[in-house]
Amino acid sequence: EYNPIDHLNAIFSHPSTLPSISKTSSALSKHQDEIDREISNLVQRQSISDVQSVQSIQAAKNDLAELFRKVEDVRARALQTEEAITEMTADIKRLDNTKRNLTLSMTALKRLQMLTTAYEQLRGLSSSRQYRDCAQLLQAVIQLMAHFKSYRSIDQIAALGRNVSDLQRELLEQICEDFEVTFAKAEVAQRRGMLAEACLVMDSLGDNARSRLITWYCNTQLREYRQVFRSTEEAGSLDNISRRYAWFRRMLKTYDDEHAVMFPAHWRMNEMLANAFCEGTRDDFRNILSRSVRRTDGHSLDVDLLLSCLQETLEFEHTLERRFSNTSRASIDTFSSDSERAPVFSQAISEAFEPYLSVWVEAQDKKLSAMIPQYRQQPPKPPDEEFSSQMVIPSSIELFNFYRLTLAQCAKLSRGARLVELSRVFAKYLDQYAQQVLLFYVSERSSGQTPSKTPPLEDTILVLNTADYCFNTCTQLEEKIKGRIDESVNGSIDLQSQADAFMGIASATVRALVRRVEVDVEPTWREMRNTGWSKMESVGDQSSWVGEMLRRIKSRCEEILGMLHKQQYARAFCDNLVDSIANAFIVNIFQCKPISEVGAEQMLLDSYVLKKGFEELLTMNASNTTPPAGYIKRVNRTMSRIDPILKTLQVRPSPPEALVQAYLIHIADKSDTNFRKFLDLKGLRKQDQSHLMDLFQAHRASPRNESLPQSSALLALLAAGGGAATNHSAAAAAAGPTIASGIGSLSSSAATLSTSNLPARFDPSVFGNAIMNAARDGVDRFGTPNLGGSTPLPQTPSGAMSPPTSQAQQQQQQQHATSRSSFEIPAAAMGTTNLNENLRNIGKFFKRDLGGFGGRFGRQVEDGGGGGGG
Repeated sequence: EYNPIDHLNAIFSHPSTLPSISKTSSALSKHQDEIDREISNLVQRQSISDVQSVQSIQAAKNDLAELFRKVEDVRARALQTEEAITEMTADIKRLDNTKRNLTLSMTALKRLQMLTTAYEQLRGLSSSRQYRDCAQLLQAVIQLMAHFKSYRSIDQIAALGRNVSDLQRELLEQICEDFEVTFAKAEVAQRRGMLAEACLVMDSLGDNARSRLITWYCNTQLREYRQVFRSTEEAGSLDNISRRYAWFRRMLKTYDDEHAVMFPAHWRMNEMLANAFCEGTRDDFRNILSRSVRRTDGHSLDVDLLLSCLQETLEFEHTLERRFSNTSRASIDTFSSDSERAPVFSQAISEAFEPYLSVWVEAQDKKLSAMIPQYRQQPPKPPDEEFSSQMVIPSSIELFNFYRLTLAQCAKLSRGARLVELSRVFAKYLDQYAQQVLLFYVSERSSGQTPSKTPPLEDTILVLNTADYCFNTCTQLEEKIKGRIDESVNGSIDLQSQADAFMGIASATVRALVRRVEVDVEPTWREMRNTGWSKMESVGDQSSWVGEMLRRIKSRCEEILGMLHKQQYARAFCDNLVDSIANAFIVNIFQCKPISEVGAEQMLLDSYVLKKGFEELLTMNASNTTPPAGYIKRVNRTMSRIDPILKTLQVRPSPPEALVQAYLIHIADKSDTNFRKFLDLKGLRKQDQSHLMDLFQAHRASPRNESLPQSSALLALLAAGGGAATNHSAAAAAAGPTIASGIGSLSSSAATLSTSNLPARFDPSVFGNAIMNAARDGVDRFGTPNLGGSTPLPQTPSGAMSPPTSQAQQQQQQQHATSRSSFEIPAAAMGTTNLNENLRNIGKFFKRDLGGFGGRFGRQVEDGGGGGGG
């Protein structure tokens, strides 16, 4: 915004500028005069411009008015021109209409003349049976009559139309009579030409006439067949099915030699004859099979005869399909055809057998039911063959080969409900093979007075290989069935449960291999428990029992790993073994009380030596190979469960606050009972424990310890391991995911490895039962699968190792039986269903954990080490 004061201050900014005031005033006055003149000039020019604009607008309006007048004048002239032209052409239009009507009248009269003439000629030709000329003339008559449909209101035209229709009916009846007389008198050869010409007339008469003649011909040709092969007569039985097809082949030959020339090719009379034969034969077979099923004289439907008839029927249908299709029909064993034309004779007759194929499926069921006991009686390995680490039990290969052949046969017979039934039979006997054959091989097998014996190591490896083979083959079998079955029932095929059951068997065998090592190292645990841990004065090298344990473990593992040809199972075995030894170590710490601070430090050193020894297990059969990082991590995590106990035991009871704080940090729970048990483990006297208990109660109530659990899962496991065998399930539930980590360790039991449960001598009668129970109790009684290292392996009443004759063992047997009765369903009530379900649950978890080792499950993987050996 302009401010004159500021402007003047800027001009006269100093007293010395005041003399120039008059000069500045004159300059301003002159500038003002110039601006006034410019403004006057601009106002004058604008006034002149406004007058010119008004004049231009007025001129434009005048021009538009003139233009509108001219347009209106042109429109009026156009209307006048149109009226003049209309008056001029009115006469021409009348002449055009007259010409058109005259032309139509002449055409109609000409066609009427032609129709009348053709009708008269047609009557004469039909009387003389000149059918070739009749066919051509009849087509012309029919076409001409189509032009007179709009003239039916005229009496003469209507009468002519009725006469033509009557003549068509007379021709139809006459031709049909000619065919009947000719075939009745067997004069086909003499009158073949006339009948061929008559078929041309039938073509002209339309589809209904043609269908009547085709139906008559088929019925006439098949009349003898229906009389000879009635379903109630002996000739019509299933035994004579080949005679039926032979008769029809002769009929087709007769048609080709004598009758084919009579019928136009586009009628496909031979195909119509084949269809009629198939329909009648299918109905006969339905009646025959229905009566066979309802028979009450004890003679059931012969399965072999049924299959033979069905196979011959399929071959006959295939023969018809090849003959009457432009392109070859797809093979029975394929699932889609490249031909755009749908098969005509597929299941044209065999459809009658479909509802009765369940008899065949039942026959396969009986065959399989007889095979399973035979497999069970066979040895896992033929006596004349040498053992190989990749060998599988021959009966499994034989079983799946039988499945393959049976599936191929059934796919030829049915791709619907019967194939679904067969898949269920397959699933049934896969379950039976898993529990009655494979589990049987790894359980005790006694005869007469001979005590049960542990299965040989080779048998256990064979069962593991076979379970893995069956798992993979189950999946392939399911895919093969789905590829052959109809899409509508594809979802009914599911063999995944059976595959999981075989993986459960594999899990049980891995646990059995671990159990062998557990038995070997029991003397070293006894040496550990006999060591005076409270009297140690200093920490030295590793304890003697540690070196002996590692020697025994490596010796047995070298033998076992040398037989495992798949890295997944070698890793599974090592993980289970580390889990088992770690749990046993924890339990035996509880058995070694009292333990001094020096003793705890020595135990910590021993656990470290064991951990380092375990890291070498997986690669002990592969020189210059580094163990996988995942396995090393697993070993460290598993063995680290021992550290909290030993680190707490290293703390002296004086000052007492240090011990309490160490417990809250390492053991980390609020249980008075657990803390008191821990004090007992250190060997403190009862009178010395009161002050420590008061301190513990005070410290646990502090805000920083509010989040601690009420009871530690670690000490819950210790309590279960040191108590009776009746606490197995409670210990597993208390241990939780911290203890129950790992791959498929079916039931590595701390209680199994405790002093009270592991006497000096191994009882072989126990081992088989333990394996069978591992499958039967494969899921935790409260719903948690027994796949972690903390869950105890179900034990037999006689204990894990000792002879079943002592009084102490009899008491333990009673306690164990009482415990099982309170948690489990009786074995008789559990039955096969629960056994299969448990195996499947075990297998699902074992498969999931094996999948974490890298690579695709079911194939050998190189996980940084060659633990598989062999």
